[in-house]
Amino acid sequence: MDDAILVHTTTATAENARTIARSLVAERLAACVQIHPIESFYRWNGSVQTDTEFALQCKTVRSRYDAVAACIRRHHAYELPEIVVAAIAGGSKEYLAWIEESVSSTAAPLS
Repeated sequence: MDDAILVHTTTATAENARTIARSLVAERLAACVQIHPIESFYRWNGSVQTDTEFALQCKTVRSRYDAVAACIRRHHAYELPEIVVAAIAGGSKEYLAWIEESVSSTAAPLS
């Protein structure tokens, strides 16, 4: 079984978040993408910034990470998109198997 991971990114708009989410799922790069509105505080260009953003939590497998990151970069509006990975250390065997099956390159194409 391929290791399940969460890939996290943020966007400035809900529209950009939805574009990325749809692309990841349609291309079988993520089994599921959840979008949450958040408020972010960060340092950029030497000063503290605050913005409303949209966090994307993408469920996928480690072997698909490079393609996931490339898809995020291709659709992202930020100069430097946040792309971080967290391992899924455990969980329901059935759910983890669903993630792996959903991103399988041998599964039937999505419409």
